[in-house]
Amino acid sequence: MTIKGVLFDFSGTLFRVEPVHDWLSGVLDASGTTLPDAEFTRCARELEEAGALPGGADPLRLPDHLAGLWAVRDRSAKLHRETYTGLARQVELPDPRLYDLLYDRHKTPAAWRPYPDTKQVLGGLRQRGIKIGVVSNIGWDLRPVFRAHGLDDFVDAYVLSFEHKAQKPDERLFRAACEELGHDPGEVLMVGDDRRADGGAAALGCAVHFVDHLPVDERPEALLPVLALAGEGR
Repeated sequence: MTIKGVLFDFSGTLFRVEPVHDWLSGVLDASGTTLPDAEFTRCARELEEAGALPGGADPLRLPDHLAGLWAVRDRSAKLHRETYTGLARQVELPDPRLYDLLYDRHKTPAAWRPYPDTKQVLGGLRQRGIKIGVVSNIGWDLRPVFRAHGLDDFVDAYVLSFEHKAQKPDERLFRAACEELGHDPGEVLMVGDDRRADGGAAALGCAVHFVDHLPVDERPEALLPVLALAGEGR
């Protein structure tokens, strides 16, 4: 099979969100809020356990009143914000403004780091003339993140769940991405970290390759095999 296009997931595949303690610290600093060390540690721990950071760990215990929202959170910007601010509100914070400020912080380029091999792989694919798309379950526009990190020029198409009112593994997202790249699904490789969500591309006929959702410093070159896979048959 000749690969003419590669689709990538965003969070946990090309980029990783900052750790919870950095997320919380950034918001506290920007808002002029100070916390004693013990209180900061408690808040950070409880926010992580609550799954309040999008792109971070899933909730340890999903509250019953948020279960319905959690299942459809990536279908709109409103649902995404409501879900994650709802999770954050399970944690007692010193100022009620912080819940929305935390949500807003995670959408900024500063909150995201590309994996060490992201640019190398995207650039390598571009040099070979392979089209690149990003297919993400997300509730906000991630294009500014790619621009800020100098990666937007490598991407030919963005297919974001909140813009299409559908979530992976719904094959409509993968079909839309393949159409935007101008290639048949059988000529496209999907790369992601979630076997259920990203694996949905296989039902459409795409090849699929998985990477582990690890911190940036613990995954220096997991994307490099994509270059070999995309080179097969060329």
